[in-house]
Amino acid sequence: MLFDLIRYTVFGVFVFSGAVAAGTWAVRTRRINPFGRTGQLVRKVSDPVLQPLESYLLKRGGNPQQAGWWLLGISVVGGILVITAMDWVAMTVRRTARAAEQGVSGLIGLVVYYGSGVLLIALIVRVVGSWLGLGPFNRWMRPFYVLTDWIVKPLQRIVPPLGMIDITPIIAWFLILLLRGMILGLL
Repeated sequence: MLFDLIRYTVFGVFVFSGAVAAGTWAVRTRRINPFGRTGQLVRKVSDPVLQPLESYLLKRGGNPQQAGWWLLGISVVGGILVITAMDWVAMTVRRTARAAEQGVSGLIGLVVYYGSGVLLIALIVRVVGSWLGLGPFNRWMRPFYVLTDWIVKPLQRIVPPLGMIDITPIIAWFLILLLRGMILGLL
């Protein structure tokens, strides 16, 4: 019930943002007379929503006339993030409840599952950071290197790079998945 309400709310925000974006575009391009009743209604509804965004864009050197489309994009991305976070929380609660029903082995399995998930995310951040030139001595990247060095460093001594491409994070990814599967299979 709550999840449906949140989904409908996200959809409503998306529809409202789309209407505001289309309405302001129509008024700006004079498809709707800016001085007529419809144009005034569009401005009366959209101006309180768009003025903070227009101000933000103007301060950053952007085009304030694009604020409606920015609002639409923000509502789409924000809606996707809200729904994804809501589904993740619901799944985590269900998974934790099932693990608690199984006792100690279920809770150990839960720790192994989420611990390996953190390691996999750290590997992704490490690889993407290396593409952006952020190495192990960057203060933001250091925690990700600390989390993954225990598996990547030994692999780098064994597996040579393929030209400029270091495939050890991929191998580490598969090893972590293999270890997780083995441990969870034993529980």
